[in-house]
Amino acid sequence: MPELRSVPVRGIELNVALAGSGPAVLLLHGFPHTWELWTDVMAELSDRYRVIAPDLRGFGRSGRSPAGYDAHRSPARYDTHRCASGYDARSLADDAEALLTALGEPSAAVVGIDAGAPPAFLLALRRPERVRRLVLMESLLGTLPGAEDFLAAGPPWWFGFHAVPDLAETVLEGHEAEYVDWFLRSGTLGDGVRPALRDAFVRAYTGRDALRAAFAVYRALPESAARIERATATARLTVPTMAIGAHPVGRALEHQLRPLTDDLTGHLIEDCGHIVPLHRPRALLALLRPFLAADRAPLPAAG
Repeated sequence: MPELRSVPVRGIELNVALAGSGPAVLLLHGFPHTWELWTDVMAELSDRYRVIAPDLRGFGRSGRSPAGYDAHRSPARYDTHRCASGYDARSLADDAEALLTALGEPSAAVVGIDAGAPPAFLLALRRPERVRRLVLMESLLGTLPGAEDFLAAGPPWWFGFHAVPDLAETVLEGHEAEYVDWFLRSGTLGDGVRPALRDAFVRAYTGRDALRAAFAVYRALPESAARIERATATARLTVPTMAIGAHPVGRALEHQLRPLTDDLTGHLIEDCGHIVPLHRPRALLALLRPFLAADRAPLPAAG
């Protein structure tokens, strides 16, 4: 079992799972997940790497930014920006960098999926000396060109639902299990996940405050998109990068990355749902192991 540790990072405590020793590999989850999304991956990679899997800010057992609104105000007067403060991709990237520093890691291979992918991308783009290799899965990078086919019918329905301040958490309170179950089944093409993991995810998203913090990532999407657009206007992604698609994102992320990445490899895992690390962990590890091994951090000099 991984070691669970509370690590002070930028004014909050991040709940972090740690396993193994060696070059660092940082794993960033999405919605509706926690660090436990990576359970199978951590077990396999920890024989050669120090695997670091935090609950993102506001998720699971990690600390939350201030809610940023007054419950007594009219919903029409809610400040969406304040509700999402601290949850945009740049802020989450800063959390990831600070976590590496707190753990004494000068660099890491970084793997991000869903909401964890844009922060991983911005960390590698802005601080390439901290990211040896980058793996991005099943996500989009703001409004960058390349995802037009995927978005032809509009973004996924829950993006808009989650984006309205205080709406989704009000509607869903008391029905969190049914809502999380829908995503777990859909994200595994109907297969679902192991009961213990399912129960852990449900617990992590139960209660209005937990829901509000998770939805803050969606409420920060406009700011995240703006930060990605500004960052890519003046920089290219220079670290070796692998884009992995499944259902439903497919190769849309790879197409976004292609024009601005110096070293990109793309893969599509067939018959695989959105929750790649739990639905097809063996297929994922078959891609991760050789990619990570191609750039192992140097060992300390003898003597």
